[in-house]
Amino acid sequence: MKWISRFFVCSSFALRINAPQRLPAKSTRAITSKKQCAQGNWQVNDILFEKRGSIGLVTLNRVKPLNALTHEMIKALADQLDAWKTDPDVAAVVLTSASERAFSAGADIRAIYQSRMNPPLDFFRDEYRMNCEIFSYPKPYVSLAEGILMGGGVGISVHGSHVAAGEAVKFAMPETGIGLFPDIGGSYFLSRMPGFLGTYCALTGARLNQRDCFAAGLVTHTMKSKHFSEIVEKLAEGAEPTTLLNAYVEDAIAPSLDAEKRDMIEEVFSANSVLEVMDRLERHNSDFAAETLALLRSRSPLSVHIAFEQVIRGIDMGFNDCMAMEFRIVERVIRGDEFYEGVRATIIDKDGAPRWQPSEFDQVTPDLLQSFFSPLENVPELFD
Repeated sequence: MKWISRFFVCSSFALRINAPQRLPAKSTRAITSKKQCAQGNWQVNDILFEKRGSIGLVTLNRVKPLNALTHEMIKALADQLDAWKTDPDVAAVVLTSASERAFSAGADIRAIYQSRMNPPLDFFRDEYRMNCEIFSYPKPYVSLAEGILMGGGVGISVHGSHVAAGEAVKFAMPETGIGLFPDIGGSYFLSRMPGFLGTYCALTGARLNQRDCFAAGLVTHTMKSKHFSEIVEKLAEGAEPTTLLNAYVEDAIAPSLDAEKRDMIEEVFSANSVLEVMDRLERHNSDFAAETLALLRSRSPLSVHIAFEQVIRGIDMGFNDCMAMEFRIVERVIRGDEFYEGVRATIIDKDGAPRWQPSEFDQVTPDLLQSFFSPLENVPELFD
């Protein structure tokens, strides 16, 4: 059941920082992707680390871009987690956000796009290895999550032991819409969601709310985010995480996916291929099926096929093996064209008209699909 102990979003509690901050006391460490400001010690810090009582507290503080993760943030978090792992004064790690809107919207896709001439494979290598460390972290790892949680933000939360989701949580793995695929362990946790809900999320990038995620086993606790600051203080005082979080549980909000929609998802996404999924959607007489088909058709055909295949394979694979597989996929993706075209149409030019190649779902051949899963050539594997 360990996989259930992870998956979600943001915190808007009292650590909110909307202005440049003076460098903290020596119990706190911060990193920034910007140069030191002219006013001396004033900086804008993208991620903050603090030893508060018996916890190691992490605050995502890149607020304007919705805590989009840079390579520097990933490396800093990985280093700090490694240090706290053996620190006898740190009983648990707590992850929060300084943004009221988002825990994290994912990786800094624009920066990756701008590195096309020298694809940043080390970004993904470091990120995926950190995901593995979080999955096997020896201490309680508590994410207090509210707002947007997507992509890389899922990777730094879902794989820990505890995830408390606030009432405004919005989870999605929207990568097929930009020519990528649901990585950061998606092949592991999506394949283990009940009722083929993970396949639905992987292919379409559809959002789930707090109640949906709890029903899917993706969060351990649901509550109101107004309690997050109090929870942090009690954890710092030495409270046991599970017992403490249990005390704040409140009934989740109404699901966005009711029983009828869940039944349709299971019926349709249990198909044996992407083309069969689309055929079932076409034959299903419901507005939700029509909306789902339209959403699916807006995605990259190649990315949708990759996502379907990775979820199928991930069912029988351990976590580290899933991450190694995803590293093989991403190495091919960032050296190709599909991802950059998707980012161009969505983020750069914002014309909403990506020119996918192949352009049709039935044009993705088995040989093309297999080429993304084959062992790497002339590039070390993830754990080499």
